[in-house]
Amino acid sequence: MQKQTLFSPLKLSGFTLRNRIVLPPLTRCRSQQPGNIAGDLMVEYYRQRASAGFMITEGTQIEPRGQGYAWTPGIHSAEQIAGWKKVTEAVHQEGGVIFCQLWHVGRVSHTALQPDGQPPVAPSAIPATNVRVFIETGPGTGELTQPSAPRALTTEEVRELVELYRQAARNAKEAGFDGVELHAANGYLINQFISEHTNVRTDEYGGSLENRLRFLQEVTRAVSDVFGSRNVGVRFAPLFTSTDEDRVYLGLVEPDPQLTYLSAAQMLNDMQIGYLSIAEPDWDNSPDLPEAFRQSLRETFDAPILCAGRYTREKAMHILENGWADLFGFGRTFIANPDLPYRLQNNLPLNDTDVTSLYGGNAAGYTDYPVYRS
Repeated sequence: MQKQTLFSPLKLSGFTLRNRIVLPPLTRCRSQQPGNIAGDLMVEYYRQRASAGFMITEGTQIEPRGQGYAWTPGIHSAEQIAGWKKVTEAVHQEGGVIFCQLWHVGRVSHTALQPDGQPPVAPSAIPATNVRVFIETGPGTGELTQPSAPRALTTEEVRELVELYRQAARNAKEAGFDGVELHAANGYLINQFISEHTNVRTDEYGGSLENRLRFLQEVTRAVSDVFGSRNVGVRFAPLFTSTDEDRVYLGLVEPDPQLTYLSAAQMLNDMQIGYLSIAEPDWDNSPDLPEAFRQSLRETFDAPILCAGRYTREKAMHILENGWADLFGFGRTFIANPDLPYRLQNNLPLNDTDVTSLYGGNAAGYTDYPVYRS
């Protein structure tokens, strides 16, 4: 068998990806205002990076209550659909494949971002800690602040949210996306249903692990009805340690993360989704995922596995050679190097990332990074 490299093609759903290098979901807070629309600046940003084998948009809120940060894009209005259609057309003209990440932040929001200043919604009325949200304080200006206390969703409202995900998938299809990814990681809404820390419900969506996975199951089924299950991915962020309390994002470290996430992976495997995305810890000196978990996940889930989180070419090749994953997201590296696959394939030097321009702003630190020229 020929050795697999980052530049070996890969079948994903009905697509043949030209390489294993992925532009993962990266919040940049550059949507056009008013309306949280994917404007011309975002079109150029994604077009520049379309040499990725696979692209996933930044988190894109499925409804107004799903927003947790100023200037993030949505996929729930006609204007937003039209804006994203320009993005998908530009990416497809470059031969790229792009999925839309469907996002709802749940409790990780502020009344300033919510319709009519209402509290954020969540599985249970438990406030988020160890996190800040970004709210607008004036045109182009904002500040970090503590999330507002949420209110618990009723059972009927949970079912209505499933339908909002279904509609968001329809909107994504109308906008020309090749598929959708469900953001079930980093302490946002779907993750809040899964976690014992944030879900103390007593209806069919809370209690046992099976019940806590029910919302994910129903949402996955709903978006699969629109795109077909093979054109659906799900992103998780399994955390196995809480030794660095200040850096564990939202503190959602499950009592038994192996059981939680292997059970979820088995459920999604049975539903025949297209891929599973694993967002790994990415802060300084963060622990790697246990190799036993990587191996068990590979044995549980049959379709491609995508990993992201401070990946280098060397780390990606180590994981690929062990057969633990198939696709690799290069986040901040791809931000600074729009021609990243070319640079990695030819062992060329990389641009440094300007961390001061990651969130909000204009073209600076967004679409002005140079491609390599010898």
